[in-house]
Amino acid sequence: MSDLARGVAFNVLAAVRDDDAYVNLLLPRLLSDENLDSRDAAFATELTHGTIRWQGTYDAIIDHLAPRQLDPPVRDVLRLGAHQLLAMRVPDHAAVSTSVALVRRVVGHKPAGFVNAILRRVAERDLDAWIELLTQGLATDEALAVRYSHPVWVVRELRRALLAVDASHEIEELLAADNVAPKVTLVARPRLATVAELPGTPGLLSPWAVVLDGGDPGQIAAVREGRAAVQDEGSQLVAKALVDLPLEPPRTRWLDLCAGPGGKAALLGALAAERGAHLVANEVQPHRAELVRQSLRALPDVEVTCHDGREGPWEAGSFDRILIDAPCTGLGALRRRPEARWRRTPEDLQALVPLQQALLRRGIELLRQGGVIAYATCSPSPSETLDVIETVGRGVAVLERVDRWWPHRDGTDAMFVALLRKR
Repeated sequence: MSDLARGVAFNVLAAVRDDDAYVNLLLPRLLSDENLDSRDAAFATELTHGTIRWQGTYDAIIDHLAPRQLDPPVRDVLRLGAHQLLAMRVPDHAAVSTSVALVRRVVGHKPAGFVNAILRRVAERDLDAWIELLTQGLATDEALAVRYSHPVWVVRELRRALLAVDASHEIEELLAADNVAPKVTLVARPRLATVAELPGTPGLLSPWAVVLDGGDPGQIAAVREGRAAVQDEGSQLVAKALVDLPLEPPRTRWLDLCAGPGGKAALLGALAAERGAHLVANEVQPHRAELVRQSLRALPDVEVTCHDGREGPWEAGSFDRILIDAPCTGLGALRRRPEARWRRTPEDLQALVPLQQALLRRGIELLRQGGVIAYATCSPSPSETLDVIETVGRGVAVLERVDRWWPHRDGTDAMFVALLRKR
């Protein structure tokens, strides 16, 4: 593989570290800028995603071999080298020599000998042997954090989430599923596209889902035209759950309170159009509101607004169905966003809960009596899900149903939705 492919991977790691970049947005742009052929682009993609996904395990190995402070660029080169040695079909000599060449290019000659020595020692064991060595004597969750490359606090939070459904014994299956790259899933938006016209295999859970076997979804006509889009089946099922809940009388004013970037809003808007309903899609950030407009471009009767959902200008009791896809830690999408597990902190969780509670409280206020609301998160954390429902909904809404989907059970992101009816 070319040095350009490894250079792209290094640049993505550096941007994630220094600029809070998102891999799914930055990597395609860099691949295009470098004009890599399909083979090198595939190599760079696997090297980037795999290294970030397994970063915690590789750091444990590196720290065992080099118990001193490392400059961040040197550590990134070692992580990339470790992934090639332990998880890719790259010969040891090639993984080591190209890593040495990379560190010379991005840092200088001084750390080249050090990188060479550390990676040669990494190559002395396979990944399973390293994990067995490094987890000896560790407590259960600390050992799982090393074995499956998750921060310890995330392991504990996911265990709590499984405990809420009497499935804490499934923690290793869930952690393992987070390390498997998901296939691309499309949604055929009702009345705009059909499952039959999209390439791939029909989904197992959503009636509008198609799982792609490969290729660039942007090359599909229905996707370019906004009649279909990339959307996880779990996200599709959130919209379906809200629309399927009976409503009497079936009035027709719907609200998506936190609509950006627009995937759920577009599906909800298509379902609203089928039922003669009008959807208001609201987003607090102007640039994300523009993304919502782009997602909804194929739908005729959707109003996009830009307000803080807690303070928007709507009248109390003026909506019949409301979706609150609340801002959350995203712990349910770690397989899809490999950098998120290293970016999020327990402090983020504490900061988001008051916002989630305020949004749900406002949503219930905007709902008419007997109306229904779906509170959803792409996080299974009890703090962001059941605890919010219990704190805000008690006495003012009836909990009709709770649905959850899991990567290891359902092949979706870990999605949570609670359906409530206003008293």
